[in-house]
Formats: sequence, C-alpha cells, structure tokens
Amino acid sequence: MERRYRVVVAKPGLDGHDRGAKVIARALRDAGFEVIYTGLHQTPEQVVQAVLQEDADAVGLSLLSGAHLTLVPKVIERLRAEGLDDVLVICGGIIPDADIAVLEQAGVAAVFTPGAPLPEIAQWLEAALDAREHGEAEEEPATGE
Repeated sequence: MERRYRVVVAKPGLDGHDRGAKVIARALRDAGFEVIYTGLHQTPEQVVQAVLQEDADAVGLSLLSGAHLTLVPKVIERLRAEGLDDVLVICGGIIPDADIAVLEQAGVAAVFTPGAPLPEIAQWLEAALDAREHGEAEEEPATGE
C-alpha cells in the first residue's frame, strides 16, 4: 500500500441491514485501510459530506434494498458536484448481474456481490488506489459469486 488510504463505508437509503457493511469495514481495517463507517439510513448528501469531511480516497456503498440504480448515481452525481471526481466508488450487496454494467457506466469502479472473498476485495481496492496514486488505469473489478 502506497499510503494508508481512507475509505468511507456507507449504507444509503432505507435498508436496515448493515452486517455486511460492518464485515467489509472490519476487513478493510484489518488490511490496513483507515475506515469510517457512516451507519444506517444515509442520504446521498450525507454520504458525500462524510467523504468530503473525512478526505476519503474511496467510498464503499452497501445496498440490499434494491435501490442501487437510484441511490448510487445520486451519490456519484453529488461527488462530482463537490469536485470529488477522484474518489473511487465501489458497491456491494444484493445487486443483479444485469445492473452491474449500468452501475459501472455511472462511474462505479467495482461491484462486489455476496461471496466475494474479503481478502480479494481489500487487495483489489489497494491495487486500484495505488494505481490511481501513480496515474494508472484501474484493474478490472472483481465480482464475487
């Protein structure tokens, strides 16, 4: 890891299940990232404010509610409006395969679905952020099965 990256893990929307987000937050912390967990029921505006205030390098959005095609683009739009185009956006949760390409077109760098090995998520994020530090293109996202 080039440096200790800061990652905001957020639960946008009304989804009340956060065990997966907490597992990811702990796995990233154990891998050497500085992790800020926002808690449940965050609006896109609150997520972006957390990213801005924490000077985060990446934001991980955890969605189980089915609102990913609405909430994720709103977060990305607001990140861009704040000039935070360099913040890497990743998603996880219950996201149908058909929606992954839509999210990637909206600006999501990677989508990790249930079953994605935790070490692989951390390794992918580290490599992507290291590449960004060097101005290189990001690797292809890994998706779990």
